[in-house]
Amino acid sequence: MAPCTGTTVYMLISMMIFITMVGCSEPKQRMKETKMVLYLQDWEFGKNSTAVPVAGINGRFANVLNFTTVSVVDDALTEGLDRNSKEVGRAQGIYVNSALDGTNLHLIFSAIFTNGNYKGSTLEFQGADRRNLKYREVSVVSGTGVFRFARGYATLETVFVDDSGYDAVVRFNATVRHS
Repeated sequence: MAPCTGTTVYMLISMMIFITMVGCSEPKQRMKETKMVLYLQDWEFGKNSTAVPVAGINGRFANVLNFTTVSVVDDALTEGLDRNSKEVGRAQGIYVNSALDGTNLHLIFSAIFTNGNYKGSTLEFQGADRRNLKYREVSVVSGTGVFRFARGYATLETVFVDDSGYDAVVRFNATVRHS
């Protein structure tokens, strides 16, 4: 093997620096920002229930307001407050009442867009829904389709609760950055 000369070492180092500089100088893809308002139609009782308790403390009526209750949800996501507003998708996932006093829900669900500009795309929401606060915030942790590499947040506000205290409409003001 031939001995390395100073010129060879200099050329190798120069080439490595050049390759590094070219790799670092590629323009970064700018993330797009999308803001949207969704209305989650959460109906726990009646023949058209969209949230069903599936687990809780034995011997106790399982409902979303009791500690340890796990509810599976398939709630409509609409453009407006009214239950008959245009549906843009479904919120499918779970709520877990994770506070001893029953005031906090841990929610994990996929917003599956079935109509409109985002049809075929999803967003993943996760976080603590502190129901006793007027405004709450949860994370947008990922997405698919239009929302690949999504991250962001949503501010939640309960805009309607029926007399039973179980059926509700929650407004999601979401801000999402994605590719």
